[in-house]
Amino acid sequence: MVQRHTRSAFGAAYAFPGGVLDDADADVHDCCTGRSAADANRILDVASGGLDFYVAAIRELFEETGILLAKSARPISDLAAARESLNNDTQSWSEFVRGGDACMLCDQLHYFSHWITPEHLPKRYTTRFFVAELPEGQIAHHDDRELTNSVWISATDALQAGKDGSMTLHYPTRKTLESLAGHQSLDELVNWARARESNGVEATRPHRPGATQ
Repeated sequence: MVQRHTRSAFGAAYAFPGGVLDDADADVHDCCTGRSAADANRILDVASGGLDFYVAAIRELFEETGILLAKSARPISDLAAARESLNNDTQSWSEFVRGGDACMLCDQLHYFSHWITPEHLPKRYTTRFFVAELPEGQIAHHDDRELTNSVWISATDALQAGKDGSMTLHYPTRKTLESLAGHQSLDELVNWARARESNGVEATRPHRPGATQ
């Protein structure tokens, strides 16, 4: 779990690493493996651009936590400096990927949830959630920019921290944690996520009490 900056739209709440699509994410589709454009469109139930979400998830995870879901010619010891150059805007994602002969492992991301904010809110999001196994030898650390803290914590303990007030959790994060907390092992969780992406993930659209959908 990562804690967003107090000036962010999430107001110091804890959430999962992630961010927004970038127009340049489409420029590195040829550096993806494990998912074709057609696969991604089908899994995410979109007409086009599905692979952008996988690229964005891998990019944002790396920028925010230093975890890279990719095979790369760069040794793990060099990733921290490369991440810093990305966050300082001295290197683009395309330059990072191509310069290190990186091959993004899109099949390591398992899609399991999709949230769309209510229509009455002034600022709206459509957010897709993926689960992935931590690559061997890599260590997560928040970026000290958009994120001010991070913690490895079980879903059950995070939910309890939300209840006792020591961790601020927004509704989608809490409901997602509830869905993760029911699994007793990584294999069980990944198999559940794979089944969800195979069967089709229906978008969750919260609404105000008394309102119709």
